[in-house]
Amino acid sequence: MDSPWSSTREVTPSTSRLLIERAHEELVGGNASDPRLRDVRTLVRDSWSRSLEHLVRPEGLPPLDFSPEELEAYRSAHPLAGVMDMIRALLAPEANSGVVVAVGDASGRLLWVEGDRQIRRLTSDMGFVEGANWSETAVGTSAPGTALTLGRSVQIHGAEHFNRHVQPWSCTAAPVRDPDTRRVVGVIDVTGGADVVTPQAALLVDATVRAIEGEMLVAKLRTAQAPTRRTRAVPEMPQGTTLRVLGRDRALLEVTGDAHSRLTELTARHAEILLMLALHPHGLSADRLGELVYGPNSVDTLRPELVRLRRVLEKSAPHLIPQSRPYRLPVEVETDAQQVLSLLDRGAHRVALAAYSGAVLPDSVSPGVERFRDTVRTTLREAILTEASLDVLLTFADTEDGADDIEALRLALSMLPARSPKRAGLVARIERLETDD
Repeated sequence: MDSPWSSTREVTPSTSRLLIERAHEELVGGNASDPRLRDVRTLVRDSWSRSLEHLVRPEGLPPLDFSPEELEAYRSAHPLAGVMDMIRALLAPEANSGVVVAVGDASGRLLWVEGDRQIRRLTSDMGFVEGANWSETAVGTSAPGTALTLGRSVQIHGAEHFNRHVQPWSCTAAPVRDPDTRRVVGVIDVTGGADVVTPQAALLVDATVRAIEGEMLVAKLRTAQAPTRRTRAVPEMPQGTTLRVLGRDRALLEVTGDAHSRLTELTARHAEILLMLALHPHGLSADRLGELVYGPNSVDTLRPELVRLRRVLEKSAPHLIPQSRPYRLPVEVETDAQQVLSLLDRGAHRVALAAYSGAVLPDSVSPGVERFRDTVRTTLREAILTEASLDVLLTFADTEDGADDIEALRLALSMLPARSPKRAGLVARIERLETDD
């Protein structure tokens, strides 16, 4: 089956890309009176102004509002979960369709991102991944966020995006409404090249929205005829527990509820114990937990420390008090290090690198921590060296882990254009490292 995007005619805004880029620079630089702004579409100019009012950074990354577990629980109960097969059939019939189809909630948080694998890999570097917040208040002008703000379908051509990372792409999006209340429940977005911002593309996205609203109405009528069946309510904010161990020796335990978030700083030893239990949700024997935290034959040292940990958790997080035989946590605990690994699995290298704030419990000599620390560091490095873009590779080279990585520096140098002003600095760093060796 042919892709619906393959035969559309390229359509670009009447204003040149260069003029839009210069107008954007003037507005971001504080010169809102530049005459070139008058040539930018009113819809885009107004969205840029709202982006500035919300203090959106033109080169920032969208926040991730869900862990993988929270995302799965949230979207399984979302009203659009039941129409995803229809969306796939209408907008992305092939894996190599040349587009990415995203479905988000009414707040602009992306719940599903599917479509062309190569395009997904490229767009993930700008944070276009499941769980990311693409509202106007988070990333500025974009089709999904602006469509939700205006309550109607929107097309945004490359340079019209407020965020510079997004400007190589174009997108068409439309909000989805509850067929009874007409309240917005989500948004559908198609991202790709120039083919996704044609009039035909807008008609296709709008037609898809009308079709799925009709399907949602049919589903509601079926439910009304079966009064014993109840639909689950969509939670506003999933509750979760996160152990933050990146770049810190005294880990932070963050417990998030519907209306608050509580932070508890842990001792180095308690951080090591909780991290090992979080990494082994099915539990560990006393011998194995002691070996991971202290080394061999350390059960007698482990047990009194577990008593002290329980006393701490009784006050700050009683739902986390470890169970025994085997030792395990009663609820699942996400770690910020695991979130980085998950982002790498999704191809979001730029977001993963931004989330990597340092090594796992850097001063710990616990055998289990050292092993996990090496795993995270190695996985991040290998993903960036084998799959990431030049910009991400250069960012990695400026981190503590990448500063002395001669292989990464040489790879970045090989990818730089011949006349790039960054070449001289990389050559100097490589020569220094070779001399030190």
